[in-house]
Amino acid sequence: MKLTLMYITNRPDVALIAQKYGVDRIWIDLETLGKEDRQKNLNTVKSHHSVDDIKAITPLLNRSEMLVRVNPWNDASEQEIDKVLDSGAQLVMLPMWKTVDEVRSFVRAVGGRAKTVLLLETKEAVSCLDEVLELTGIDEIHIGLNDLHLSYGLTFMFELLANGIVEQLCRKIAAKGIPYGFGGIARIGEGTLPAEKIILEHARLGSSRAILSRSFCNTGVLTSIEEIEKAFREGMAALRTFEAYASALGETVLERNRCEVKRCVEQIVASLAEKKRNG
Repeated sequence: MKLTLMYITNRPDVALIAQKYGVDRIWIDLETLGKEDRQKNLNTVKSHHSVDDIKAITPLLNRSEMLVRVNPWNDASEQEIDKVLDSGAQLVMLPMWKTVDEVRSFVRAVGGRAKTVLLLETKEAVSCLDEVLELTGIDEIHIGLNDLHLSYGLTFMFELLANGIVEQLCRKIAAKGIPYGFGGIARIGEGTLPAEKIILEHARLGSSRAILSRSFCNTGVLTSIEEIEKAFREGMAALRTFEAYASALGETVLERNRCEVKRCVEQIVASLAEKKRNG
């Protein structure tokens, strides 16, 4: 197992460091429509990226790929997709899709000019996934745990890992031979649900893609480029070392980890519920 790792940034200096230490994709995030309303009470990343960021960073990349998340499908989507492709996007990601027609329109708009990535993050997308998987032109699917857990009215995004929904989705996508991934990964040794346990679930479920979470290298907290470089150098080395270890584990160990993840998630959800009750 070797995960394709993605990191969100519109800073050229940070993108170069991420590439240097083996981040596979630099992610420019143009999604704004509806995002503030969906995540207004959550401590999530609200990016302020632009098409100009694609133009600035793409020429600097010689090993990493340029991934661009556009807005959910709307009347201006075709023009937006044309702009990001003209600016150098190698992969285009469609968020918040809810119908087969939206996916079909997205694939048609990209028109084979870049790889297509579906970000599966709504209950409606789950409901129509079987039909979507019959379409041609879908290169990858990423299961977005943050918005998907909100769509289900859950408390903690990794409940989707514990309750079997992620596994169900992974099995369906795997059966069609489409590469897939889910969620984000913090630094080894960190995370509300430890990063190690999540990586083992990636191994068990055959996932090959993951986002590096904001906490992996929080450029809002790290004030110098030296600190940022250290975070990537140490963080990527530790992650890849653990990843190699995870790849060698057998089914029994991975199943034991699945049970531990379920127990940990239940404890986290119970703790969050208690905090809410106590104000």
